[in-house]
Amino acid sequence: MIYPIVVYGSPVLRAQSRDIDRDYPELDKLIEDMFATMYNADGVGLAAPQIGKNIRLFVIDATPWADEEPSLKDFRKAFINPQIYERFGDEELFNEGCLSLPGLHEDVLRPTGIRIRYFDEQFVEHDEQYEGHAARVIQHEYDHLEGKVFTDRLTPLRRTLLKGKLQSMAKGKYRASYKTR
Repeated sequence: MIYPIVVYGSPVLRAQSRDIDRDYPELDKLIEDMFATMYNADGVGLAAPQIGKNIRLFVIDATPWADEEPSLKDFRKAFINPQIYERFGDEELFNEGCLSLPGLHEDVLRPTGIRIRYFDEQFVEHDEQYEGHAARVIQHEYDHLEGKVFTDRLTPLRRTLLKGKLQSMAKGKYRASYKTR
């Protein structure tokens, strides 16, 4: 099933997400549907709040960056109940976009590395370190679980300059090549 993507302005994008357990109804199907929805929208990551579910779950497929970072060749993962507990390295700017903010791209400053604990689809616990593009996209999706979007990480001046565009988006004035709500 391809879900519609929730667009900026919806309260679900500002709510804290809750942990789930292995008995969450049809979890395997939800994860596969999230991957399908992400691919349909040409994304590399998708968090559950972006499809209207405030649960601590996101999916990532960073293989499009494999030419640049060979370690991402088969980087397709689901992260359940993730907790980033360390951020490290220099902060670097990278031009980010978001399926929930169609057509908007801005340079966002984030640390280059993270340590994260999470469960995979089989509820096996992992404690891993990521750097580069993987760390970037994980932090972006993780923010959604915390009720944040990438524009929250911009300078106050840049947010002020985008205010009108964001208000228009919240009122339904945007274009997307995928189904939204």
